[in-house]
Amino acid sequence: MQQESWISKIAFFFNKVLALLTISAYLLPFLSPKLFPFLSVLTLSLPFFLFLNFGFFIIWVLQLKKKFLLSAFILLIGITFINKFYKFSEIKTVEESTDFTLMSFNVRLFNLYEWLPAKDIPEQITKVIQNYNPDILCLQEYSPNEDVRLRNFTYKYIKVEGGKNKYGQAIFSKYKIINKGEINFPNSTNNVIYADIIQNIDTIRVYSMHLQSIRISTDIHEKIDENKSKFIFKRISAAFKEQQLQSELIQEHYKNCKYPKIVCGDMNNSAFSYVYSTIKEDMKDAFEQAGTGFGASYNFKFYPARIDYVFVEDNIKVKEFKTDDTVELSDHFPVHTRLNMGSKKINN
Repeated sequence: MQQESWISKIAFFFNKVLALLTISAYLLPFLSPKLFPFLSVLTLSLPFFLFLNFGFFIIWVLQLKKKFLLSAFILLIGITFINKFYKFSEIKTVEESTDFTLMSFNVRLFNLYEWLPAKDIPEQITKVIQNYNPDILCLQEYSPNEDVRLRNFTYKYIKVEGGKNKYGQAIFSKYKIINKGEINFPNSTNNVIYADIIQNIDTIRVYSMHLQSIRISTDIHEKIDENKSKFIFKRISAAFKEQQLQSELIQEHYKNCKYPKIVCGDMNNSAFSYVYSTIKEDMKDAFEQAGTGFGASYNFKFYPARIDYVFVEDNIKVKEFKTDDTVELSDHFPVHTRLNMGSKKINN
């Protein structure tokens, strides 16, 4: 019997450490960021853990060693997490007259502070929206701008604050809005707005959310030393704690909602987090239902970050979902989905 090499032994040791870290990460959606701030940051590493587990799986299989069973087991029990990170196939179904479309887009104040060199960002964003022509449009980091002309929408709810440069959120709709409101977050400029909309013969509630930002640049040029790493870690931990409170306020608000709901917008957190599971509850993630690829919605060079979501009630069918990463007019990409209320009707 051939003796196992020391390289193989060391590799399998790291494989076992990785397996423990991955299982810990699987438990993170159930752990409060306030109680476990260090572990909550670990959620950002789960896709990397999954990738490394797959690498170990391939290595051991090619060497015909039973060690592959460890990574195979880890990947198997985490299959739902893999589906949140990457979708291998896109679903598109036949369009029906009862379908309706929704777009969510963090427009970054329409480039108010000239983060991008182009001077016509508001006009370009307007053109993108007109090309998609959604029935319902939710805009985060909205700022009133005379160059943004959204004439396709009869109804709207805009909630902004501030002095000379106002900012906030907006919901535009081709369907009648019969009620509207907001969820305020303590000690934060972020919030949630919602509108009750009559679509066909149903009334649906559309929430547009913008949770606490982590405030990490999309393009990091400076050297990441130990002090910088600690600063970033503390900032992420603090943001996740704030997001926990915000997500629980949203969850509490659901209790008084008598209509089927759609929740969309910028959550500023991953699909592996406590915040995600709290807000999503038993709703469906539109990306998981009909998306493809990584679905990255944040224009970050080093990580395919999906932090913009559309969640829908179980009786709402997701027929198409797209994250348009060709639209580089903000630090976020727009997400667009086609939905149908299905056969189950809700009385108004």
